[in-house]
Amino acid sequence: MPPTDASTDAGTAPYTTADRDTGPGADTEDTLDLRLPDEFLTFFAEKAGEAKAEAAGGAAERAEGNGGGRNTVGTARGSAPGTAWPAPVAPDGDDLLDRVGDWGPIATAAGVFQLAPVHLDRDLPLISRWMNDPAVAAFWELSGPGTATEDHLRAQLGGDGRSVPCLGVLDGTPMSYWEIYRADLDPLARHYPARLHDTGIHLLIGGVANRGRGLGTTLLRAVSDLVLDRRPSCARVIAEPDLRNIPSVSAFLSAGFRFSAEVDLPDKKAALMVRDRALRDLL
Repeated sequence: MPPTDASTDAGTAPYTTADRDTGPGADTEDTLDLRLPDEFLTFFAEKAGEAKAEAAGGAAERAEGNGGGRNTVGTARGSAPGTAWPAPVAPDGDDLLDRVGDWGPIATAAGVFQLAPVHLDRDLPLISRWMNDPAVAAFWELSGPGTATEDHLRAQLGGDGRSVPCLGVLDGTPMSYWEIYRADLDPLARHYPARLHDTGIHLLIGGVANRGRGLGTTLLRAVSDLVLDRRPSCARVIAEPDLRNIPSVSAFLSAGFRFSAEVDLPDKKAALMVRDRALRDLL
């Protein structure tokens, strides 16, 4: 889903460090980008499917041993209130996004910011409220009284770790929603010249009071800096906001991203935005 600078006011108590999960120079010319072969993408998909099936079988056996329980493939078992979701782990045991929950805080002009991986029981009401803001719903399409937002979060939390949903916490208060994802392992990779370890970001600003004053630009630069600092294998940060979302496209441009191309995706026409490691200090 595309990022947007709109949503409803957060209105929640400040987070503390206890709320956070715990745990442990590429060329920038587009003409040199190589599209991943379809066979390569199919291989990733097959391996992910095999891993999910294996994990589901093991979970079912553990559930029977504990007197029952339900855990379907592609979803995550709900945790007890106040407990943290485990960090998603790749099928080979390596975290696909270098443990987003351990990236730590970063100082910005707006305050101290950090990404806190979503805890479903704790964060679902807040995120659902943001998704039901009409300005957000127009782009994210997760509004309504049903379970669309919950299903969207569970699909990521129960997946192989290629996408991690997070709250953006500024000076202890959750005020934005983020998705950090492996763009090279995403269906998006079929629509642009993907490179290995390309990392994508989606964003929405939750509080009305936080919009329209450049905060989106500040946080986009901070988070893309975090990606490049914490993921040394990643040479580019990717985003694909809806072309109609002018405030979002402008925020990316101001945050050091460059406009690379118009991309026709199945659900929208997107602006492919790229922030290059080699140009991070120049733009």
